[in-house]
Amino acid sequence: MSDSLNAPEIPQPGISGGPGPSGVSGISGVSGISGVSGEDHPGHIPGVSVRHTRAKGEPRFPDGPTADPAGSHFERRIRSFQPRRSRVTAGQADALQRLWPKWGLDIDGQRVVDFAELFGNGNPVVLEIGFGMGEATAQMAAADPGTNILAVDVHTPGQGNLLNLADQNGLSNIRVGNGDAIILLREMLTPDSLDGLRVYFPDPWPKKRHHKRRLIQPEFLSLAATRLKPGALVHCATDWEPYAEQMLEVLTAHPDFENTRADGGFAPRPEFRPLTRFEGQGLDKGHVVNDLLFRRVQP
Repeated sequence: MSDSLNAPEIPQPGISGGPGPSGVSGISGVSGISGVSGEDHPGHIPGVSVRHTRAKGEPRFPDGPTADPAGSHFERRIRSFQPRRSRVTAGQADALQRLWPKWGLDIDGQRVVDFAELFGNGNPVVLEIGFGMGEATAQMAAADPGTNILAVDVHTPGQGNLLNLADQNGLSNIRVGNGDAIILLREMLTPDSLDGLRVYFPDPWPKKRHHKRRLIQPEFLSLAATRLKPGALVHCATDWEPYAEQMLEVLTAHPDFENTRADGGFAPRPEFRPLTRFEGQGLDKGHVVNDLLFRRVQP
């Protein structure tokens, strides 16, 4: 999920999202960890932190997520995301190193994902695109352990934080995807494999010339529909009212989806979507948050 008011203008690889109206997500630019003992660094002045500088091409997390998993294998196109740089904490870095080989998925577009193998069971799978720091994702996973969540983002600190939350709370029904969700849907998922799709507080791209970058578009919905089982729920939420109106218009007009609301409008926030700290702060400031609940119709 993203900062509704300050979305940067230059897109970079990945799909971005975050925890609510004030959430910010992106790729971190951390160069190392400060406070390293001078014993490991000859000539170190006591009391002055030492920062490790990576050599050119050296991976930030050797056993963690790849910086650009799909590389140049796929065509360039208008992106719906904007990674944002922020610091990776020591705890997040540790989680990425320890847990990525077990619970991480690099979206490289080079293989088809077997959900039974990925999660170790045959439970239903919901795809969440953009999860920010992962608090809401972890809460939903804890409340519904019988549903697997594949949570996709490019926000490195958020990836580490969600892995840490999953580990600390014993949430074995979370897997973290790194990269472009469009490539995941198009190249790596089989038809009718998803039981739900969640898109919470995507970047609203508020400037009119950037509306084409918004994720919820007819083309995206047509692709998603091929991967969603009939009856699967598509749940979107945004605090940007013009984007909410566009979402409602596009989803209503799409032949593969129907509104779960008899009146054809927005839905109240369902109990299974937690009220995040950022969303609460936005509501306190008078922001209006709209939820949309649409169902994949039988082809």
